[in-house]
Amino acid sequence: MATVRINNNDYQADVPPDTPLLWVLRDVLGLTGTKFGCGIAECGACTVHVDGQAVRACSLPLGDVGTKSVTTIEGLENDPLARVIQDAWADIDVVQCGYCQPGQIMSAIALLKNTPHPTDAQIDAAMSGNICRCGTYPRIRQAIRNAAGDIA
Repeated sequence: MATVRINNNDYQADVPPDTPLLWVLRDVLGLTGTKFGCGIAECGACTVHVDGQAVRACSLPLGDVGTKSVTTIEGLENDPLARVIQDAWADIDVVQCGYCQPGQIMSAIALLKNTPHPTDAQIDAAMSGNICRCGTYPRIRQAIRNAAGDIA
């Protein structure tokens, strides 16, 4: 039995320590905002924050989380920066199918928390691990620029 801190709540998970965090979130705890995409940490759909850093939950074993704090898209409900980013997304209609968007938003939040005024190159580097099959990359970059301007 492992105890894991997710969205400022402690949960018990009776799973082997090598179980990917993604499966604990979705299948054990019912936190389905974090999506399964590729299963090999290449697409970014499963991005969560672990101690504030964007990580891929599909390749992170629960045993490696230890006492670190995990934040999922559901845990950002009252985060002011998340609200600014979500508003920026909506203002320019970033979303098409929407499947990748929780991971995109988690990566954007991590970027802006660490680099409040990123250059296009910094945006591209931070978001490069998030794949959007709909190809909304220019709008994602613009939404991040807009959000950075709104928090300035």
